[in-house]
Amino acid sequence: MSGDDDLPVVTGAWLEGQNPGRRRFIDIGAVDLERGGRLPEVRMAYQSWGTLDATASNAVLVEHALTGDSHVIGSAGQGQPSPGWWEGLVGPGRAIDTGRWFVVAANVIGGCQGTTGPSSLAPDGRAWGSRFPFVTIRDQVEAERLLAEAVGVDHWALVIGGSMGGMRVIEWAVSHPDRVHQAIVLASTAAATADQIAWSQPQLLAIRQDPHFNGGDYYDTDRGPASGLGLARRIAQITYRSAGELDDRFGREPQSGEDPLGGRGRYAIESYLDYHADKLGRRFDANTYLVLTEAMNSHDVGRDRGGIEAALGRVRAHVTAVAVDSDRLYRPEQSAQLAALVPEGHLRTIHSTCGHDGFLIEVDQVGAIVRDALRHVHDGEGAPDGGSIR
Repeated sequence: MSGDDDLPVVTGAWLEGQNPGRRRFIDIGAVDLERGGRLPEVRMAYQSWGTLDATASNAVLVEHALTGDSHVIGSAGQGQPSPGWWEGLVGPGRAIDTGRWFVVAANVIGGCQGTTGPSSLAPDGRAWGSRFPFVTIRDQVEAERLLAEAVGVDHWALVIGGSMGGMRVIEWAVSHPDRVHQAIVLASTAAATADQIAWSQPQLLAIRQDPHFNGGDYYDTDRGPASGLGLARRIAQITYRSAGELDDRFGREPQSGEDPLGGRGRYAIESYLDYHADKLGRRFDANTYLVLTEAMNSHDVGRDRGGIEAALGRVRAHVTAVAVDSDRLYRPEQSAQLAALVPEGHLRTIHSTCGHDGFLIEVDQVGAIVRDALRHVHDGEGAPDGGSIR
């Protein structure tokens, strides 16, 4: 296990300032991939808070979404490109109390914030780039399993995450039913739907059709596919918010100081999308966006397991499926299906005008759900062995 030294990453002029922050790094060895191929010498970036107890029974795994990373809480700066993405949920006295729980968050394989991904050096000393293999949600979970064992965790008291993170939560519960006590799946699904895959396609094409994409091998060039990545983010951002929120928040207002009539200025909603495109472009790799989006498209817990119902039937964890009532990307009925098909499943609903992003924004509501789940851990209810979590 390494210490807190920065992980060397490949950079070009376009990637300046995107080096991962002062996280911890651990080499987990080779990962054999579900669809063939192998990633040798995989390094994972992770952060942790709290202390693992003597029985290693108080570990919590927090799973990030598509453009997240291991920096769940904390300020930007000192190598961290942005503040923690779930501030208010984790920390002393918070819903996931780091005075009680040992909390771990890792950047997934294929990522660009410290874990082996397309911008990392391959064994030949060149960036993986277009040669980076196809990875699935199951591959991400396998890498996390190796990380967990390396840090001394063989059982999670709780695994929690939303969106792509929620995909990994339910995959953990299906792949390793004896290693997960509580699972909270927020704004996610047991399998990616045709609608979700359809929204992904123009995002993938936007990047691949950028003239600076260079087939995915742009790391040694002066420019990467920034325009394509920005367009992909704009498309995605629309799906992350509800139509009602966008109308109420922006309406038909012009951007301050601009006149959109005649095509010489922007509406406020256009400025909002531009902002999110620019913000992501300063910290994220386009190839990683492709790799992780295609991993999300691959998500299906029923693949090669006899279908979704059979796969979910093997879950032994107590599962809380959480819907956001205004989510138009991961619709509430998908959470309801998940809750209905796992043996110990419960459905909770977050009330929000914000759409899919409600699982990140409505921290008080999420916190109440988390406290309820962790109360079951304290009480020894719903454990895979029918008793305590060990």
